[in-house]
Amino acid sequence: MKYFLIIFLVLPILVMSQTNLERGQRLFDEGKTDQAEFVFKSILKTEPSNLKAIEYLGDIAGQNKSWDDAVVYYGKLKIAKPTEADYFYKYGGALGMKALEVNKFRALGMIDEVKGSFEKAIKIDPRHIDARWALIELYLKLPGIVGGSESKAIRYSGELMRLSPVDGNLSRGHIEEYFKRYGKAEQYYKKAIAIGNSKVSYQKLADLYRNKMNDPAKASETLLQYKNAVASGKKNM
Repeated sequence: MKYFLIIFLVLPILVMSQTNLERGQRLFDEGKTDQAEFVFKSILKTEPSNLKAIEYLGDIAGQNKSWDDAVVYYGKLKIAKPTEADYFYKYGGALGMKALEVNKFRALGMIDEVKGSFEKAIKIDPRHIDARWALIELYLKLPGIVGGSESKAIRYSGELMRLSPVDGNLSRGHIEEYFKRYGKAEQYYKKAIAIGNSKVSYQKLADLYRNKMNDPAKASETLLQYKNAVASGKKNM
């Protein structure tokens, strides 16, 4: 009898929590982040360990560029569930963005934790694409004296090449573009288009032509090729 009484008392609370979570998710998807934030925070008042609500609050903080708040929310997630790769990836991303806003001395003290978070995401999920992209960007932007390394960026690009040839070619094109080797970047972006026909691949090539190679005609031609691919049903979003 006591067992059924507990179910009778607890079930309405669980149903209400689920309803609120769905409402918050819907508001978030509709771009009504202020309202969604209110809903998710109200959930935490009765369920402080609701990981989904915490994650959404971290995502909202990230959208608002409130990196301190995002770091706190994602930090709670990776402690609560240390087997979830995305939690470490998001924590590393938020901490990395925070590092860009503090003085250089403080930022240097954060770099190892940022790297470690992305590496942990890959260790948990060996096929994690976004964490490798993040490490590529980190190794490109860091000065060599504090760990920046083109060779390490290329290494992670090589791993992407094996996991996702489109991401691999796009990332290698990005590296070549960063170091102003525009001809090689063009080749990799074209390979990405040939493999996946994705909008991102066409856009990256068009941006390269327009902004780096000073060839707006080729940029327009590339975007027209994408429109034609869409019309023919060959594109891959």
